[in-house]
Amino acid sequence: MSRTIISTSNAPAAIGTYSQAVKVGNTVYLSGQIALDPQTMQLKDGIEAQVVQVFDNLKAVCEAAGGSLQDIAKLNIFLIDLGNFALVNEIMARYFTQPYPARAAVGVASLPRGAQVEMDGVMELA
Repeated sequence: MSRTIISTSNAPAAIGTYSQAVKVGNTVYLSGQIALDPQTMQLKDGIEAQVVQVFDNLKAVCEAAGGSLQDIAKLNIFLIDLGNFALVNEIMARYFTQPYPARAAVGVASLPRGAQVEMDGVMELA
C-alpha cells in the first residue's frame, strides 16, 4: 500500500526527522503537535493559548489530508501538568462534537521546546 506525506504551511513545519502526517490507505497518522505558531514558529505563552494552538495545528493538518478533526478516531494528549486536564476538556469541547474520538491523556516530565501540551492522533477518512 502506498504512503502519502501530508504537509501544510497552516501548521508548524516539522522540527525534526518526521512528517506532519502520513496517509496510508484511508488512515492518516498525525504527528505530535505542540503550540508553535505556524507563521513565527514561536511557542504560545500560557497553557490555554497552547491548547488552542495545538488544536488549531491539528485541524490544519487534518484539513490538508482531506478530513477534519471530527475524523480523528484516536487522540493522544501529553501534559506536563495533569492539573490542566479539565481545561483541556473544556477547550476540546469547542473543537469536537459527539461522538468524540477515543482518547488517552498522559502526564509527562517534559515536551519539546518547553511546551506544556502535545497531541497526536489517528484519523480515518471515509
